[in-house]
Amino acid sequence: MAEADDDAKHSQPKISILDAALQRMREAQASRDDVVVELRLAARGRLEILARDLQPLFDELPAGNEQFEFALTDGEDPRLWIDMTSFVRMGRDRRTYEFVKDTRIGRTLLAETLDRSQIVRQVANYVAERVLERERAIEGDWIAMRQFDFESGKLHRVTEPAGAAKAMPEPTTSPWKTVVVFVLGLLAGAGGLLAWAWFGTAG
Repeated sequence: MAEADDDAKHSQPKISILDAALQRMREAQASRDDVVVELRLAARGRLEILARDLQPLFDELPAGNEQFEFALTDGEDPRLWIDMTSFVRMGRDRRTYEFVKDTRIGRTLLAETLDRSQIVRQVANYVAERVLERERAIEGDWIAMRQFDFESGKLHRVTEPAGAAKAMPEPTTSPWKTVVVFVLGLLAGAGGLLAWAWFGTAG
């Protein structure tokens, strides 16, 4: 009986030390989680402000333009999406704006700055460039369709407008034609010499 009481007394401190250690780890983990949550909330807050700054830009886009996906998403790394492949996120310090684009050869950093106005300008330039690319593509499609003959199913040249300068076609001469002309010239010259000699003798 006495041995059992001694074993119980020796085991109680061990359990208390483990409980204390577990409690310390829980508190430390909670503190780290709080910091992570606070940083994430801080990053999201900055991206929300950036989204408000960019909203007028996206409101001015032409109607029917579906190139862009302007949306703020949560997660471990909050992101403000600009289109399907580009977004703005906060750097590790949660103060630096990073404008990132995913490409076939990997992720590209388009801009990085602490200044929110600078990242707004970079995003605006990117959006304007994408809009111009789309307009050029549409213009190219229109020209291609204009040159397509739907009746024959073939491409044809667009008729030049009246008064437009036209290039003169380069003359093409057959080699045999050149030889024939040369021989006729020789014969004509020989005939002329013979006639001159004949009439000169007769005179």
